[in-house]
Amino acid sequence: MSGIDLHYPVAPRAARVSALTLVLLWLTACATTPAGRPAKDAGAAKPAAVEEPAARTEPERPKIALTEDLLNRILVAEVAVQRGLLEVAVKNYLDLARETRDPQVVERATQIAVYARNADAARDAAQMWVELDPDNPDPHQVLAVMALRDGDRERALEHLRNILDHAEGPVDQKLLLIANLLGREQDRDLILALMEQLVATRQDSPEALYAFAHVAARLGDLDRSRQLLERVLELSPQNDDAALSYVTILQRQERTNDALAWLEKTLQSRKDDDFNLRMAYARLLTDAKRYDDARRQFEILAVQAPNNLDVLYALALLYLQADRLDDAEEHFERLASRDDRGDNARYYLGRIAEERKDWTKAGVWYQGVQEGENYFDAQVRLGLTMARLGKVEEARAHLRGIRTSGVEQQTVLVQAEAELLTDEKRYDEAMKIYDAALAGGDNADLLYARAMLAEKMDRLDQLEADLRKILKQQPDHPQALNALGYTLADRTDRHQEAYELIKRALELSPGDFYILDSMGWVLYRLGRMDEAIDYLQKAMAARPDPEIAAHLGEVLWVTGNKDAAREVWNTALKATPDDSLLLDVIRRFSP
Repeated sequence: MSGIDLHYPVAPRAARVSALTLVLLWLTACATTPAGRPAKDAGAAKPAAVEEPAARTEPERPKIALTEDLLNRILVAEVAVQRGLLEVAVKNYLDLARETRDPQVVERATQIAVYARNADAARDAAQMWVELDPDNPDPHQVLAVMALRDGDRERALEHLRNILDHAEGPVDQKLLLIANLLGREQDRDLILALMEQLVATRQDSPEALYAFAHVAARLGDLDRSRQLLERVLELSPQNDDAALSYVTILQRQERTNDALAWLEKTLQSRKDDDFNLRMAYARLLTDAKRYDDARRQFEILAVQAPNNLDVLYALALLYLQADRLDDAEEHFERLASRDDRGDNARYYLGRIAEERKDWTKAGVWYQGVQEGENYFDAQVRLGLTMARLGKVEEARAHLRGIRTSGVEQQTVLVQAEAELLTDEKRYDEAMKIYDAALAGGDNADLLYARAMLAEKMDRLDQLEADLRKILKQQPDHPQALNALGYTLADRTDRHQEAYELIKRALELSPGDFYILDSMGWVLYRLGRMDEAIDYLQKAMAARPDPEIAAHLGEVLWVTGNKDAAREVWNTALKATPDDSLLLDVIRRFSP
């Protein structure tokens, strides 16, 4: 039988132990401790709360003459191991084990058989090892797994109980050893039944129940794992490992709100604040997009651990998300000089400088990003900041020199260079960039970008051709549907056709404020004023954008509600006083 995969903990050593090592072991006194099993110091102090098994008597080793023939066979077996001829090694070592009955040779034969995934040989060798050293837990691990593979529950349980009785260490470590052994097997129901029997007499042991919960979770029985962890926490309320495991199980069961409620209640009930649990709570709040609550928790953590990099970084990101740029900048600056967070911190400091339109400072920060997940984006943004400082040709050269790792990044660089030229109103040059990139084949992102440039150039035929090409390949592309529909509504009299396109886009992406704005605008063009106002107000509620404000104000004005139109326009002007579209609409209707 072949194909065995026992994950036996000492098996890989079979490829490293030399023949000389084994020969030297044979030449030592019979009292020598087997390899890998250090002799116990009878006078050594035992750690508290550790269940030590009764002192095990090492098996007596037979005195065997090291003949030339025996040495030669050992060398043949070991050379076979080194050369990967595992079946040759298995046969030779199994023969040596049967002939010598030496515990160390038998152990070696078991290791190599397991390493070679030879189930029959591993079973024979491990059984021989158990006969020679019945209280040694190592061969019982091999035989327990093989009994499981054979479906022999009683025999597997016998070997597992031996491991529990004779392995060194506290009960939780021994059960976790068994848990790891069982957790790799496939017969879920059998393994859970075995584990239940092993802990049947330990129902008041948090360690035993925690190990069982670990196995149940690994095998996918999340309900049982959760119930076991609840019992563990009843017995040991301060057990952080169990608490964090419990939260993880609730998350895996998609019960995030339950996990949050439990963490909040637990943190309130504990007299001593628990850093790890509060960290888990803060991260879970972030995952749930409860950013204000998450920020408050990270602020508490920052008081407890003012130099914790994870806390500082999370807090900086949450300040940035809340548009508290000064606070975000302060935290990122503290991280900027750190090797493990520095590149990300410098990237976000560049983003903050960009938000403030401090292009020089942004460029300095982006130049400091040397690696990491934000490296590519930092380099692209560096090029764009150079252009904003008037160094357009240097910016183009920089963009073209950025290393890429795939089509997606290449596409980003094409768009960045073309948009850079578009901002300079060098439309023809930008169009050539897109044309050259698309000559090698269609790319939806580049087709869309070229279509938006074509609109600026009044080349509506090009815009429609590119967007239709996208929709032919991807009929459910909401952005292409919306862009074509809005352009037809705004720039042509094909309003009913525009309505159908925007309606389809809205079905695909009902919360998109741009599409809500387009629907309001096409309804206005169709003369359906009340509906138009309703959609435009929904768009404004989702995003107070100056273009949406311009549209809503125009419809309100045309329908006679001039005061409401002025209020919408004036509110928008406070946020974006230089928006050209907004200013143009106001001049047309309210000179």
